[in-house]
Amino acid sequence: MTALESADSPVYLRLRAIISAAILRGEYGAGDQLPSVRAFAAEQGANPLTVAKAYQSFQDDGLVEVRRGVGMFVLPGAVEQLRIAERDRFVSEYWPKIREHAALLGLDLNELMERETV
Repeated sequence: MTALESADSPVYLRLRAIISAAILRGEYGAGDQLPSVRAFAAEQGANPLTVAKAYQSFQDDGLVEVRRGVGMFVLPGAVEQLRIAERDRFVSEYWPKIREHAALLGLDLNELMERETV
């Protein structure tokens, strides 16, 4: 789960966020195979059907391809496509809440940007 992913998000979105972060960190690059549904479900303590739903969302977004009997593989260009989508999501969903909370606490955003730790 990413630092901004909510614990009350649907499980499949939290699982998707874990894989998305791994792709963005370079743990899975173009042509790399994602963990099997069963292996990832066991690792995360999740239902395989829920993992399959998360994986299906990657396929629907054109980020992975399924090779029957083999598994799911990250497509070329997926990293950049995912980065753009996640940036858009951050700016539209998370940033307004962060700004609002910072203002509520009287935090100066410029000062925060200059600090290494809060």
